[in-house]
Amino acid sequence: MSIWRKPLLAALLLSCAVTVAACGSSNSSSSSSSSSSASTSTSTAAPSSSTANSAVAKLVPAAIKSKGTLTVAADASYAPNEFIGSDGHTVVGMDADLSKALAAVMGLKANVVNATFDTIIPGLAAGKYDMGASSFTDTKEREKTVDFVDYFSAGTSFFTKASGGVSVGGLADLCGKTVSVESGTTEETDAKGQSSKCKAAGKPAVNVLVFPTQSAANLALSSGRAQLSMADSPVADYQVKQSNGTFKRVGQPYGTAPYGLALPKCAGRAGCAQGAREQWHIRLDPVEVGHPERCNPRVRDEDQRRDELAVRLWLRGERLRAF
Repeated sequence: MSIWRKPLLAALLLSCAVTVAACGSSNSSSSSSSSSSASTSTSTAAPSSSTANSAVAKLVPAAIKSKGTLTVAADASYAPNEFIGSDGHTVVGMDADLSKALAAVMGLKANVVNATFDTIIPGLAAGKYDMGASSFTDTKEREKTVDFVDYFSAGTSFFTKASGGVSVGGLADLCGKTVSVESGTTEETDAKGQSSKCKAAGKPAVNVLVFPTQSAANLALSSGRAQLSMADSPVADYQVKQSNGTFKRVGQPYGTAPYGLALPKCAGRAGCAQGAREQWHIRLDPVEVGHPERCNPRVRDEDQRRDELAVRLWLRGERLRAF
């Protein structure tokens, strides 16, 4: 799991702003009052003139600039990353805070909308949302529909009832067990994939219970419908801590991977790259990481480092690293 550092956060805000501004489209012109069918809870933050970046603000697409709001979708059942605050309706958490700071850099307000997780990417593709900030693991399958700017790294963990729960070491131990997961998550994919492996090996399948929210998956565990649950490590840790001894972590975390801010597909990657080069006047050098479109910045000073990191993330959403 990565640790936030102020210089990296500043670079991320700038890079995300440039990414949204450059790759945005007219499809992102939906009303800022957008909300999910599951809930109408939103969190809106006004922009601050002191935090707006004029160079970035002028790149914001007209459709977004005209409404003055960046509509961000988050599944507020995934505490502590995104959840409903103490007032009963405001979306709060790491991703909501990041979205508000990002919007401020662009001179916009952030309207963070509570949406069921598996509806966010389709909503981005349909132009309902401008950005998804909901602990999305950046996967090749999701990259077919949206672009990502990666900003965090987390694995997957198992948790069970502290009294009478089951013991597992990893995915291979799920055969014959009942697992609760949230719909559309990598945990659902992993549990179902393991079930197929169990059957192929002549072992009992995994009984995968899929729920629309992580809250419902947690309830299935506490009520005894499921023997264990799976979630991203920070979320699993938080659920165990908040359960006051009802849940406990079991096994070892696995599958550490980057979280990404999800953005509507850029109309043309080459156009984005060219726009980045022209805007930031940066010379880019390819690196051998399996993705030739990613770039390696040559750092000369703090401002140059920030600008070059913005370009690198714009081009592909490479995972942030401390220099």
